[in-house]
Parts: sequence; C-alpha cells; structure tokens
Amino acid sequence: GIRQSLQTNVLTNVGPALPLYYIDTFLRIAHFMAQVCHESDGFTIGTESLSYTSPARLMMVWPKRFATIEFAQQYINDAKKLANYVYANRMGNGGVETNDGYNFRGRGPMQTTGRENYARMSNKIFNDDRLLTNPDLLSDLQYGIKAALIEWKESNCNAMADTDDIHKVTVCINGGTTGLHERKIWLDKWK
Repeated sequence: GIRQSLQTNVLTNVGPALPLYYIDTFLRIAHFMAQVCHESDGFTIGTESLSYTSPARLMMVWPKRFATIEFAQQYINDAKKLANYVYANRMGNGGVETNDGYNFRGRGPMQTTGRENYARMSNKIFNDDRLLTNPDLLSDLQYGIKAALIEWKESNCNAMADTDDIHKVTVCINGGTTGLHERKIWLDKWK
C-alpha cells in the first residue's frame, strides 16, 4: 500500500544518490538518514504544515516571536498567516505582505526554507530559478533529496558524522538543537 510505495520512492531516489555526495560509510549514512528522517518525519512530510492548534505550542516552538498566549492565539489554525509572520524579513524573504514566508516554507527531506535557499537550490538543481516560481517542486522527493544532499555537502556534515557527533550534525542542519532527542532516536534506528 502507501507504506510500500513510500519505501520504494525512498529507495529509488535516496539510496543511489548517497555515494554521489560521499555519504558512503556506515556513520555518514546513519547520520544523514537520521537528520532527514527527523526533518521529514520518516519521509512522510513533504511540506511544512504550520497548522498549529495550541498557542502554548507556538510559544514553545518560537519563544522569541510569541511572548503571550493572547498574541499567539491569532495565529492558530492559520498556516499562511503564521508562515508569513515567523519567516518574514529573514532567509531572503520579504515582509509579511509578500507571502514569501508561506511560499518558501519548509519543503523536502531537509525542509529547505526561505526564498534565498530556494533560489540557491534552484540554481544548483536546475541551473535556473524555477523553484522561485514553483516551490512545490521541492516536495517531490527526486528534487527534495537533491536539495538535502547539497545542503549536507555544503555544510560539511560528513566530517561531523565521521566523529559520530549528533549534536554537531544537528546544529549544522538545524541551526540549533531542536529535536535533538528525536534525532538521536532516529540515529539509533539507522545504526
């Protein structure tokens, strides 16, 4: 069924690409797969949903952006409004009114986010700017995995994986340690 189709899609698009990016040792494969599995919930999330139902959860995920329950409440169950707010004026995105936050929200196995990153990946994958006009292409595993692999390579994650340092790999991929515990669980599964 659906699970087998997902597994086939992952094996077809991910497995053969790993050696092309020197993800070719036990530790490199385990760390790469742990990170993309966490970011994509085991390859089941192609696009960041941002449909939050709890103000408290918004305050936990974005504590600097949501200081009060009252303020967070206005972003509940409104993915577009939330994305445009939390991603405005950063990562190459314009202000709230541009819809860049929503248009360039996280997509693909590494959850590529932001106009700047979409432009960079578009240039590297297609040699043009098609991801800026069709950002949903990154939700397609064949393109999303390329973006993930490019990000991994450009961030020199193989070197960190070689030392088996999940903390350093997570900071490299996430910019912080969000989901570190869950990433460790994925890493243990892949090992």
